[in-house]
Amino acid sequence: MSIPLAERIRPGSLDDIVGQPHLLGKGRPLRRIIESGTIPNMIFYGPSGIGKTTVARFIAENANMTMYKLNGTSASVADIKSIIAETETLGGVSGILLYLDEIQYLNKKQQQSLLEYIENGKITLISSTTENPYFYVYNAIISRSTVFEFKPVLPEDIAPAIRRAFRLMADELKLKLRLENGVVEHIARGCGGDVRKSINTVELCILSADSDGETLTVRMDTVRELTQRSNMRYDKDGDEHYDILSALQKSIRGSDENAALHYAARLIEAGDIISLCRRLLVIASEDVGLAYPMAAAITKSCVDSALQLGLPEARIPLAEAVILLATAPKSNSAESAIDAALADVRAGGAMDFPRHLQNKHFDGEGAAVKGQHYLYPHDFPHHWVKQQYLPDTLKDRVYYKYGENKNEQSAKNYWEMIKNGKEKK
Repeated sequence: MSIPLAERIRPGSLDDIVGQPHLLGKGRPLRRIIESGTIPNMIFYGPSGIGKTTVARFIAENANMTMYKLNGTSASVADIKSIIAETETLGGVSGILLYLDEIQYLNKKQQQSLLEYIENGKITLISSTTENPYFYVYNAIISRSTVFEFKPVLPEDIAPAIRRAFRLMADELKLKLRLENGVVEHIARGCGGDVRKSINTVELCILSADSDGETLTVRMDTVRELTQRSNMRYDKDGDEHYDILSALQKSIRGSDENAALHYAARLIEAGDIISLCRRLLVIASEDVGLAYPMAAAITKSCVDSALQLGLPEARIPLAEAVILLATAPKSNSAESAIDAALADVRAGGAMDFPRHLQNKHFDGEGAAVKGQHYLYPHDFPHHWVKQQYLPDTLKDRVYYKYGENKNEQSAKNYWEMIKNGKEKK
């Protein structure tokens, strides 16, 4: 069976590894650890295809350790124990490094089976995960490991690896190679920061290239066809899903309509308009709120239209909602007010109602003041009359603070005029 190009082109030194300068650059922490030869237990966290396995393999080779690899999707406790048994053989003399890919798929019992052996040093554990380890990895494993976050690789850093992959394949086929202008850059941009995906694309490009028996010609139209949608790194149940939604909301909150449209487009391209619709409805009340109350109604109308239309037409009302919310005035006064009220309710429990707000009922023989004595606001000028509404223990509490926007300031001025008796005659 042919070995994939991504395996054949794996780097032979730290300087050949693509990306991760924050970890592997000169003087950076992970590089220093690797060069020391003394390897602690580590967790590599980040998207797939960006070098986690490559770095683990290099660490094992550099430290002269025997490396075993398991995948959390298929590994069992028996598999782990089988590797631990190797520590008593000649193969374990120089130390055993267990690389456990996708550790988040192991259950708690399976993860616990590792503890004794990483504590006594019989094995060194390097685990990798595409999900946040602080949510998915057993705390006892995290407390005994150092977490390193790997990041998607920039296109300019991927380009040299793509050129090297093209040269390697051409040399293996003993053919000359001609790349049309822009081929390398297009692949680098289209892989979404995934080095392995870019190398796999190179292999596909070579296999589908035009050949005259002496020269392989890789054309841009072929590359475009092979890389379409390849830049989508998206999992509805993973961190990337929530990262995009978070970036969308923060861009709208920051009134950057262009960034907001970018993140909305990523959700639309992934076909996840449900998540986009839900988040836009939240933003309309949480971030725009009382600064422009109609934003909630307009957003709801856009969302309803999008769900009825479906893609591709749904993109239009969704874009309308995104732009409206991003360019609207902002206020979180309603959210702050309800959160403050909830804090009092949770702290004080059920408090007594003022008697005049209660439903009409018998006061009881022991009541000092009988009767409800409720003042009906509609019987008074401007439909307002001063009376206490909050429970006695909270009677002076202020939850809502008017936002610094035209709409809320207008309401504030109106009620100050009425409540302070300064209304115009």
